[in-house]
Amino acid sequence: MVEAAEFVASAVLTGIGATVVMDIWGMVRKRLLGIPSLDYALVGRWLGHLVSARLRHDRIAASPQVVGERVIGWTAHYLIGIGFAGVLLAIFGLDWARQPTIAPALMVGIGSVAAPFLMMQPAMGAGIAASRTPHPWAARLQSLVTHTVFGIGRFMRPAGSRTRS
Repeated sequence: MVEAAEFVASAVLTGIGATVVMDIWGMVRKRLLGIPSLDYALVGRWLGHLVSARLRHDRIAASPQVVGERVIGWTAHYLIGIGFAGVLLAIFGLDWARQPTIAPALMVGIGSVAAPFLMMQPAMGAGIAASRTPHPWAARLQSLVTHTVFGIGRFMRPAGSRTRS
């Protein structure tokens, strides 16, 4: 029971911390490079349409708005971050949470780019790996860098948030 609580606490702290680092990167990227982050209201819109069994959109931005889509999207963004932290812990165990190393965090962070490439982007009308966007390789690179930053964020969380054995 104690180990399960430690797993959940580690997943929550690691996931939230890594997602915050990813969001800070998004703000820096916008300020320095003029490249905006994903509008998480669109993620909320997509999730809101799932209730009516609509999985795919030609262009999610052109689909009808959903009440509370921004809150839904941002909540999902952080829950997904926690979920990927749970994947990291499921693969590498609580010993990783107690003494994190960069390689597992980067492997799962970079691996997590498969979710937008193969699920989110196609479902929201951007095609597999952003193939239907005006600049697919730029979008792919941005996704890869952002998910790499997410992996780094898992490793960088404050020492005080690391669980003790």
